Order: sequence, then C-alpha cells, then structure tokens
Amino acid sequence: MATVLATFSVLKDHVKLKVTQDAVSIDNLVFKLHYRATFLALLAASLLVCSRQFIGEHIRCIADLAIPPHVIDTYCFFTSTFTVVKHMDLDAVNEGILPHPGVGPVTDEDPVVHHAYYQWVPFILFFQAIFFYLPHYIWRSKEGGRLKALVAGLKLTSLSLRDEAITVNDTLTIPSRLDTEQKLQTIRTAFLNRLHVNRPWAYYLGMCEVLNFINVLGQIYATDVFLGGAFLGLGHGVAKDKFDDEIDVLDIVFPKVTKCDFRKYGPSGTIQRHDALCVMALNVVNEKIYIFLWFWLVILAIITGLGLLWRILTMLLHARSKKFNQMVFTMACPGRNNPWNVLTVTREYNFSDWLFLYYIAKNIDNHVFKGLFEKLAEDLQERRGEGYEKPLPPIPEEDKEEGQLLPTYEYQRKQA
Repeated sequence: MATVLATFSVLKDHVKLKVTQDAVSIDNLVFKLHYRATFLALLAASLLVCSRQFIGEHIRCIADLAIPPHVIDTYCFFTSTFTVVKHMDLDAVNEGILPHPGVGPVTDEDPVVHHAYYQWVPFILFFQAIFFYLPHYIWRSKEGGRLKALVAGLKLTSLSLRDEAITVNDTLTIPSRLDTEQKLQTIRTAFLNRLHVNRPWAYYLGMCEVLNFINVLGQIYATDVFLGGAFLGLGHGVAKDKFDDEIDVLDIVFPKVTKCDFRKYGPSGTIQRHDALCVMALNVVNEKIYIFLWFWLVILAIITGLGLLWRILTMLLHARSKKFNQMVFTMACPGRNNPWNVLTVTREYNFSDWLFLYYIAKNIDNHVFKGLFEKLAEDLQERRGEGYEKPLPPIPEEDKEEGQLLPTYEYQRKQA
C-alpha cells in the first residue's frame, strides 16, 4: 500500500477535495471534467504503465539458451513483436492445435501484425493529459483573475454581523459589516462601469469550451490512429465478445503472448534466426486503460457537446425569458431572487455581462448576491432616468402573485 501511495503522490497537489475560503470558480463542471478528472486519469494511467511494481517486467521472452534472457527481452521490447493473422483462431486454440491466439509457425509470405505501440503508451498518455489541461491554462491566463479580485473575501459575508472582522481557527475570516458593504459597492461600481465591455472575457470562455469539444473529438481520433484503427470499435467489440464465441477483441488489439524474431551472426558468419515467444504483461494494464478511455472519452464528448448546446441556449434566452433567468440564477446561487429584479437587470445586459454576473453569483453567498442583485436593479433604474422622477411600468400580474417586490420599487410606485 505504501508503494502505491508513493507512486501516485505526485498527483496529490492536483487533487482538491477541500474548497478553501479564497477559492473562486471561473468555469463550469464540464470544464472541470476535462482539466481535472481526465487530466488526472491520464497522468495516473501514464504512471501506472511505467511502474514495474504493479505488473512486474513489461516483457518476458523465451528463446534459445544461447541467447541471454535479458538480451532477447530488451531487443523484443525496443523493436517490436508480432502475431500471425492466420493463427488468430479460437477453435484451434481450444482444440490444442495452437498454444495462443496469433502464435504459430510463420513463413515470409504469411501476413503478420506488428505491435510496437506499447513502447509509446506512457508518452502518448502524458501528452494527452497535457492537451486536456491546455484549454484551462489558456482560459485561466486570459481571465486574469478578474473574478477573484472582485469576489475575494465574500465567502462568509452572510455571517457579517459585527463591526469588526472575526478570525476562526486562524484559517477562516468573517469580514466586518463595513468591509462587506465596501466590497459589494466595489463590485457594483466595477460591474456597472464595465457594462458591454466584458465581451473579450465571455469570448475567451466560449472559445475554450469549444476547444474542449474539439480536443476530446481529436483525442478519440488520435487514439484510434495510434492503435491502428482499433480504438473506435473497441467498446462495441468488448460488449459483443460477451455474447459470442469468437476470439476476444482484446486479444487481437492487446495480445498477451506474441512472437519475436532475433537474428545474429553464427560462428561461420552466416545469419541465424531465433524464434522467441514473448509474454506481454504490460498489455494486461494497457487493455484496461484503453477500455476505460473508450467509455470515458465517449461520455465526455457527449457531455461536452451538451454543454455547448446549453451555452448556445443561454445566448438565445438570457434576454428573452424571465423564467429562464430565474432558473439559471437559482442554479448558480440557491435562494429565491426577486423576479422583477431579474427582469430589470438581465434585460439591460448583453450576453457577456449576463455571463459575468452569473459567475459572480456562483462565487458569493446567496443572501449577499440577492442584496447585490437588488442594488444593481436600483442602479439600472437610475441610469435609465426612471429612478424617482418617472413612474415605472405596471407590475406584471405573475410578479404580483409571487409577492416579492423590490422595496425600492414598491416605494417608487407609491410616490408616482
């Protein structure tokens, strides 16, 4: 157990099971599935393939006693092994005619399949992990910490009941009421001053979400090319093998026993050919890794595609549907938001401002965000010149029924 923990200890800094007070969310769950779940899974797989303590020697070959075992093992691992196509016959194996699928007598005319991919598996898995992390790295650099600068220190503002800040266990700090008010005022000012100029922020987020989708599709195609066209049908083939008596697709793609030819000079200078039988212990791990990757990448591609459809839906409905906005902001920040405030605020913003406000909602307490939302509604009323000078439009009947009017709005109606 200690060996296992030591092997994967390099990944512990990338696994965040505890959310800190200053943690800020700048993306969504689909994004995290790429740069956290998939990135860590691929790194763990790369380490597993490289770790001899889990599977022993990657390859063991049996050949003539004249050849030292370590020589033939090293040669066959760094060149390639092969299986004979005509001997991929499960009936012959069951009848005792062949010892293993794909292993048997071969001539120069017989078609064979060479297996050299196992040399590259740890490198390919590592670079795949890098590509899954790359969109997040681009987005984080382009986002520039803007959200964190605005919402830092607002995680516990709902507990701000005193005039001075309180530190709990030297780790959590509950800000004072004055600090909370100043911070919320800063957010309001910064947000209103940047109306309609948040487009680059939203464009980069959307671009990185598209990159995630392109990357996962590209990874599926690249893995298929790497495995010689066997990856796309791997999951279906594994499921099909459970219901028929044909040779297991995993024994074709990841053979456990293969052949290897070793040639050397004899005493008189002629070339001698030595036939070796190689046990591929590494392929026992490889097949599990790539079965997991097939199902995971397919599921991830579907989820990422649905995430893009959701993003398109938000672009189309954010300024048209009050019910949609209520649902979205309730998801981001649980708690009942005033429907009239939602309508007042969201209809003034373009999509980039709406999206930025949504991520602010995800990163602060629901009670605090509700107060911020009400203040933003008041600020927008004043900006439009309606404020206390002009009567506001009539209250929609559905809002009357919900019975949660903004106090300022109710006061304005009485004054009008």
